[in-house]
Amino acid sequence: MGFVLLLASPSSAAAQCRLCDKPTTEMPVETNVGALEVRVETRLDFDSVIVMGAGDGSATLRPDGTRMATGTLSDVGGRAMVGTVSVRGMPNRSVRVELPRMVVLHSVSGGEIRVEQIASDLPSLARLDAAGNLTFHFGGRLELKGDADGGYRGELPITVDYL
Repeated sequence: MGFVLLLASPSSAAAQCRLCDKPTTEMPVETNVGALEVRVETRLDFDSVIVMGAGDGSATLRPDGTRMATGTLSDVGGRAMVGTVSVRGMPNRSVRVELPRMVVLHSVSGGEIRVEQIASDLPSLARLDAAGNLTFHFGGRLELKGDADGGYRGELPITVDYL
């Protein structure tokens, strides 16, 4: 079973009809046992970057929260945050988490910038714990080329599947 981030499926609540012809005391069979629930706790946010002149630069925000600016960028905003995702499912099951390598962000004025080298702090074999939970962080490198003033937004799809 897999879900793509930002898609949600409503949970169905099974109930017994009291007006039906034969009441039963059996437990209802749940149809989505073992379904994965993926929740974004915090979004990847570079806050603001300080550009010192014309030219290219990059701002890196690693999954552990470390920040680095190169080129014409001198600093990454103090409120920049790594992305945090929590996954809930069947206890002790191995999962595959897929993150895109690159995402294009768009501004209201039509500008584009890229977040590249998206990386997480997941181990090579990710596994839900005994309670069926897994939390991980992700970051990336924001690439600026020329004049990129403005606010930018984009979607970063994350897919989680049982192995």
